[in-house]
Amino acid sequence: MYQLKDKVAVVTGASSGIGHAAARLFAALGAKLVVSGRRDAELADLVTMIEAVGGEAVSVVGDVRDEATAVAMVQTAKNRFGGLDIAFNNAGILSEMAPTPDLSVSGWRDALDVNLTGAFLCAKHQIPAMQARGGGSIIFTSTFVGHTVGFPGMAAYAASKAGLIGLTQVVATEFGAQKIRANALVCGGADTPMGRSVADTPAALDFISGLYALKRIAQPEEIARAAAFLASDASSFMTGTATLVDGGVSICRT
Repeated sequence: MYQLKDKVAVVTGASSGIGHAAARLFAALGAKLVVSGRRDAELADLVTMIEAVGGEAVSVVGDVRDEATAVAMVQTAKNRFGGLDIAFNNAGILSEMAPTPDLSVSGWRDALDVNLTGAFLCAKHQIPAMQARGGGSIIFTSTFVGHTVGFPGMAAYAASKAGLIGLTQVVATEFGAQKIRANALVCGGADTPMGRSVADTPAALDFISGLYALKRIAQPEEIARAAAFLASDASSFMTGTATLVDGGVSICRT
């Protein structure tokens, strides 16, 4: 397994799902963690869990739509651990689902504000901290929805997550010479609270699972392992990628 020993990492959306799994894995691989999300109690439990097995973590409660949260995460990484090496900008929402003519402007804006603008705000403040450290790795959580497959009713979600791939490519080209890498995970569905809101019945889960070459959705830990790879030096020659971690849903027609 990849090593993140003595690296300092920020993980957003860490109170549940993929972010929670990634924070635990990063800590197990030796990273010092700043974990963030909107739910104080869940983050506190995560910090306790990490510390119980010998890891180091601190939480920053906040909303990624608020630039002050991005500032606080980076400042906490500097004050507590001396800098920032890794950022997993994972926080996201599904937002309103409806056919495009019926989608409200507020639903559209909610998805863009959290999934895309929130990630931009994080990266905006993470990059100078990584420049000060002589490099780093930024990872964004995107999705196959709107990248390789269009699902009806998911215009806001698809557009916001597809935008992350463009952001990834620009950051990679702007800061590659300074040893800052940026990559996007193009994820398939996962067994998370957000994923279960879509696959909310056994029949729905069976149908969705059947779309995948592997005939199942992911466990959060499987996405977390892909994030750990991109965070580590094992992926040192990868930047600007949209890396499929989707169980073959993008290529499956059976």
